[in-house]
Amino acid sequence: METVVHLPESEPPCTIREVLDALGSQKLSPRHEQKSWGDWIHLEDYRTVISIESMRGLTRSATIEASDEDSEDPTPSILKAFGKLGWYGIDEDGEFPLD
Repeated sequence: METVVHLPESEPPCTIREVLDALGSQKLSPRHEQKSWGDWIHLEDYRTVISIESMRGLTRSATIEASDEDSEDPTPSILKAFGKLGWYGIDEDGEFPLD
């Protein structure tokens, strides 16, 4: 399952470091991997990954790609981390708060 999260245009973008720190505050161990075709955040002990759009280290949009192989779902903690940064989720019904 995929969950899209974003920062409203009215807010300044976050740094990748801020996102990593927010995930760390939720007891997750994130690792940023930058590739020529996109940026990823991997979480230690989980197969769930975060595809994060980044331009010069700044970001305002990401997709959480949950894995069925995780024994415990880290998605609630991931959503809480992004919510603390002022991000929102997006689904077919529109925006929704993450906190």
